Amino acid sequence: MKAIAVIPGQPNSIHLANLPKPSVHEIQNGRGVLVQVLRVGVDGTDKEINAAEYGQAPSGYDFLVIGHECFGRVVEIGPNVTEFMPGDYVVPTVRRPGGSFYDQVGQYDMTLEDVYYERGINLRHGYLTELFVEDPEYLVKIPKGLKDVAVLLEPTSIIEKGIIQAFEAQRRFKIWRPKKAAVLGAGTVGLLAALSLKMKGLDVTSFGKQTGPLRNVDLLDKLGVRYVSTDDLSIRKAAKRFGPFDLMFEATGYSPVVFEAMEALGKNGVLVLASVTGGDREHAIPADKINLDFVLGNKLVVGTVNANREYFEAGVYDFARAELEFPGWLSQLLTHPVTGLENYHEMMSTLTTEKDAIKVFVNVTPH
Repeated sequence: MKAIAVIPGQPNSIHLANLPKPSVHEIQNGRGVLVQVLRVGVDGTDKEINAAEYGQAPSGYDFLVIGHECFGRVVEIGPNVTEFMPGDYVVPTVRRPGGSFYDQVGQYDMTLEDVYYERGINLRHGYLTELFVEDPEYLVKIPKGLKDVAVLLEPTSIIEKGIIQAFEAQRRFKIWRPKKAAVLGAGTVGLLAALSLKMKGLDVTSFGKQTGPLRNVDLLDKLGVRYVSTDDLSIRKAAKRFGPFDLMFEATGYSPVVFEAMEALGKNGVLVLASVTGGDREHAIPADKINLDFVLGNKLVVGTVNANREYFEAGVYDFARAELEFPGWLSQLLTHPVTGLENYHEMMSTLTTEKDAIKVFVNVTPH
């Protein structure tokens, strides 16, 4: 069975590997679900793993199959599976349990462990292959009406997690009614975050570096989201003009912007951080001012990364609403298709060089 893989620790080692065909019997207690992979989105994580920045192979393998944004179709179920039927469309989650208390109670996205078990990222094979087998716990059913955009659900789940947890944390105020939000970054995650916040009734300002006519800016305009280029207006100045921002969502991948966002966050506000940044960048900040503003302004920062199924399910709900309120908007994010696993070089080249790409994805099997 074909699969796109890398050799962890070896830069630019992407290649076509072979995996044995999985069986529903690999999952205990007759609970296996065999899924045919239809489409897989790729992103900066896959690029960074291929650059050997992180990622480990599963036990018994010297390679790691990449790809964690998957959409597939059930082809076979074990005798004790009642949640799915052959023909159902599904999206799998990414994180798998470790050994901490939170892992054992189903909150494995809140693990206390330093080692993460993540499909296509670390110690577990990903989805850029033909078939995979999984426990129903890690599969989310997709309505047929959303099958053309379901490959966007994994990045959306991270957004849903961050925003939902921001609201949960603000229960400390008994009543919290945010009116204005800011999204830092206008790439795939930034666009999806703007959509989610807009559908929650917030006035949204999106920030990016680019100026002039852009596909991303046009998409934001269709949502009724204000776009600001930071080359024209800083985040701090924009907060004075369009804020105060009650909720800010950071999705730039550039860590210094976090501290500018802290300065721009309104009183009683929440800043959600979604970027996973590596390296050892240092940045001078007005530490006393930021600290004082956070203490006196009752401000909060939360992080969001690989989500549990509840946040995938929240994404399905928002996608259904989006298709009604902004029909066809989500599909416009799927800008750069690649056909077939054998075209892995084209996939990585497109991901690396096409600067105007919103979402690069691989059509593994026609559907």
